[in-house]
Amino acid sequence: MDTVKTGGNAGPDVDWDALLQAAREAMGRAYVPYSKYPVGAAALTEDGRIVSGCNIENASYGLTLCAECSLVSQLHMTGGGRLAAFSCVDGKGKVLMPCGRCRQLLYEFRAPGMVLLTVSGVRTMDEVLPDAFGPENLT
Repeated sequence: MDTVKTGGNAGPDVDWDALLQAAREAMGRAYVPYSKYPVGAAALTEDGRIVSGCNIENASYGLTLCAECSLVSQLHMTGGGRLAAFSCVDGKGKVLMPCGRCRQLLYEFRAPGMVLLTVSGVRTMDEVLPDAFGPENLT
């Protein structure tokens, strides 16, 4: 297991080993015939469930689904709720930072105080997407 640097932002009590294992298992189910770049993601919900997802490519590249997108789909299919902690891995099982689009997607479904395991340790959602735009900005 990679060493998890928590710094001052450990957030909720998170079994990072379990989340990384779930992300790696999800990565193994990725459908990536074009890029050959599998990604797996896993998150802990506020009610203690682990949800996961993998990237699913499409010949029309713009229609490709990211791992975070399939994770959010599983979140809703299994009872909804909010994400408390998140991890993401590449094809070698190494921690991967979500891209900006995916950070925005995660922001939408975050619980207060959500934390992410990043390449530089555990960070809060506000640290990885400062000054974010979300549902609270819509009237």
